[in-house]
Amino acid sequence: MPRLNLTRDQLAAFLQDHQQIRQFELLFSTVDTLLPDTVTSLSIAAGNADARAIQALGQIAQTAQDAAATTAVLDAKTTLALGQIATLAQQIALDLAVVEGRATLTHDMLSSILTPLQALAYAPAPTPAKRTRYGQFFDTTTQTAAAINTATTATFNTSDISNGVYIGTPSSRIYVDTEAVYNFAVSMQFDSAAGANREVWVWMRKNGTNIANSGMYLNIQNANSELLQAFNLLIDLKAGDYVEIMWEVDNLNAQMAAFAATGVHPAIPSIILTVTNNL
Repeated sequence: MPRLNLTRDQLAAFLQDHQQIRQFELLFSTVDTLLPDTVTSLSIAAGNADARAIQALGQIAQTAQDAAATTAVLDAKTTLALGQIATLAQQIALDLAVVEGRATLTHDMLSSILTPLQALAYAPAPTPAKRTRYGQFFDTTTQTAAAINTATTATFNTSDISNGVYIGTPSSRIYVDTEAVYNFAVSMQFDSAAGANREVWVWMRKNGTNIANSGMYLNIQNANSELLQAFNLLIDLKAGDYVEIMWEVDNLNAQMAAFAATGVHPAIPSIILTVTNNL
């Protein structure tokens, strides 16, 4: 900026006294001193302002670019998400179709067995299967009564085959280990060692008590005239129950006779007993 370069005479034209002229000169002198620095500062400030403006514009542009890039990323992510959602929807639809198909199949299967199940509901409960129990026993000795007209137990000294049915103590007792109805099949061979018309009675006991209506009678008419007495009886037993074969004679010559084997035939036991549970 150019200086005014006014003289004192020129200043005196509008200033009233010497003091005002002097103050005015000091004012211009100060302005001349400060003006260059101020202009420089203003120039620097303007330059800084321009730089900041340019920087701001650059930041704005970068921000716009970033925003555009972000928008593109968001668009891509959105597109991907929409694709995944569509895929998931298709899968869900497929799964639903499979579930519906299985549900229909299950319904059909249930319908096909409903009638038999309803029939079973009204059917009587099945009877539990019983375990097979059996035994076969005999005695290889001739047995005699201890006294006449006295109940005597038939004894056994051999178990031929046994499963759940067994000889106890004393050896006249046949025990069972399972509740069931058992068939007792007995064969006894009687003989008279001497004399005729020997009477014999046979019956059965359960747990030491005579079984009603189980008795039989035979008469040995001649000596050495053997009689085979065979019979069977169904007896309802609990586990741990036992059965005995009883006999009575009117003469001690009457006996249960056993005979040894020969080269032709096997031995003949005095008594044979077979026991089976009634399945």
